[in-house]
Amino acid sequence: MTSAAPAQFDTGWPPPPFRAPTPATTGTDGVRRFDGLSYATSPGYRPRLLDVHVPPAEGPVPAVVWIHGGGWLEGDRRYPPPTVPVELLHGAVLGAGLALVCVDYRHSLEAPFPAQLHDVKAAIRYVRHHAETLGIDGDRIGVWGESAGGHLAALAGLVRADAHGTDIEGREGVRGEDSGVRAVVDWYGVSDIEAVLAHPLPPLPGEPSYPNPVDTLLGGPEDERRERARVAAPVTYATGATPPPFLLIHGREDRVVPYGQSEALARALTDAGGEVTLRPVEGADHIFLGSAEVPDIVAHSVDFLRSHLTA
Repeated sequence: MTSAAPAQFDTGWPPPPFRAPTPATTGTDGVRRFDGLSYATSPGYRPRLLDVHVPPAEGPVPAVVWIHGGGWLEGDRRYPPPTVPVELLHGAVLGAGLALVCVDYRHSLEAPFPAQLHDVKAAIRYVRHHAETLGIDGDRIGVWGESAGGHLAALAGLVRADAHGTDIEGREGVRGEDSGVRAVVDWYGVSDIEAVLAHPLPPLPGEPSYPNPVDTLLGGPEDERRERARVAAPVTYATGATPPPFLLIHGREDRVVPYGQSEALARALTDAGGEVTLRPVEGADHIFLGSAEVPDIVAHSVDFLRSHLTA
């Protein structure tokens, strides 16, 4: 006769696919902060985390989901690119009366695409599901990403479960919530991955063995990558229903992701009847290196999001 299972295993096992928000801490600036919330868990992977910063307000506020870059291989929700001080980014969003949600996602050596999009979509569903607890208006959520995060932000704005299926939407974390967004800001993200398959990133100084970001993202055998690239490309989903408003900002001299990538997405969105603004940054390389416009670029991005999320 077997003994009864220990009491701690009577409930709560297997663990739920996400955790409810822990209590916020409130700083001297009045900002409420929820740090390290587990928005999705699955066996064999680290919990996916997000932070929520909510400005002082009498009622729920719109939210911006920030998606970091790093070639889908690295990066951290807590840090913007080195050309953008964290105080500038966070201060601009919170100062506009918007909540800031910073998300981590699985890197491509942990899991190939579409794991990264699944995680971003799960984060949006989590925020919407717990909007009341977080002090967020779940009907007014936008996304903003840079580089690899820009690619994921564009996909988050364009991919819909009802039109494209749950294989691309994902089932991680909270289910049964809408993952749609009202506005998208995409800084120098890849939009047509097929077009860059034959053009690997330039080698990084001191990093001769750095993996090819696109090949690593797509995974699988080489002869299947073209179809995988089509599935992972934002331009694939730009047709159909009218997309949300997009702001694309891209350096003219970007040697990592060519400026033409944002031009291609702008054309596709325009053809679909969408509202799209494409801002070139003259003389700027990737992450806006070489440009003195970064403070204005941040302000432009926040103004765009505020106008569409508070309308």
